[in-house]
Amino acid sequence: MEVLQVAQLGNKILRYQAQTVNNILDQNVQQLIDNLIFTVIETNGVGIAAPQVSISDCLFIIASRPNIRYPNAPKMEPIAMINPRLISHSEDRVKGWEGCLSIPGIRGLVPRYRVINVEYTNREGKLERQELTDFVARIFQHEYDHLEGLVFLDRVESTTDLITEDEYQKQIIQLRN
Repeated sequence: MEVLQVAQLGNKILRYQAQTVNNILDQNVQQLIDNLIFTVIETNGVGIAAPQVSISDCLFIIASRPNIRYPNAPKMEPIAMINPRLISHSEDRVKGWEGCLSIPGIRGLVPRYRVINVEYTNREGKLERQELTDFVARIFQHEYDHLEGLVFLDRVESTTDLITEDEYQKQIIQLRN
């Protein structure tokens, strides 16, 4: 497995709509999934989409777990979500801080649906349906945006909802003390 290079804001691939993955069991797709999981863990992310590593496939990983960037994240096994769809969502939206491996050094306060129902194909080729809530729902929506050519900066309501990563970390430490 290898840590893949993460495309940075300004790279055109981040603004393209990703393409449907047709042959999920193909060795190249399976290797991409393994490398995405390895990359998201090694970079302290909680999710990563294929377009972030310059591959325009409808595929992302959700890998929530506490780490330096997200100390309060719930722990779960990494999940590959292939050709995902957002089926339905709650009316209520909640603002929460988001960062992105493709936009280092900046966090944004982003409104997202609190509860979503999703459908995706897992890495074995089986169709899955799930209800996701709170932080995991936020990760899904963030990564799903990458498949649509959007980044979290497109979702912030005001530039006053932006903060540097250093300031964010200081504020998190203050809240813990």
